[in-house]
Amino acid sequence: MLLFKRQFLPAIRSGQKTQTIRCWKHRRVRPGQRSYIPGVGPIRITAVEQIELDQLTDADARPDGFDTAEALRREIATLYPDWESQGFRAYRVVFELLPHSE
Repeated sequence: MLLFKRQFLPAIRSGQKTQTIRCWKHRRVRPGQRSYIPGVGPIRITAVEQIELDQLTDADARPDGFDTAEALRREIATLYPDWESQGFRAYRVVFELLPHSE
């Protein structure tokens, strides 16, 4: 299950938000895996890659629901304030919505 702030659910439902950046100690999902977003429904993970946050561009931030990479980095810093010192790595998780019956 992937949890999101309520403010992002409409963008996910509409297909505007198709990825999320997560900070984990190790990868928790893999491509092809099915998951679920409460308030949205079932999804399929299409890609997972380890990334460097300081190398994100504005184009990287838009599928995540942010206008700029800086805005995305600020949100990540709020959610994961000590992620580097705790041994976490940043991962880009790309997903697609599935029909509720699938």
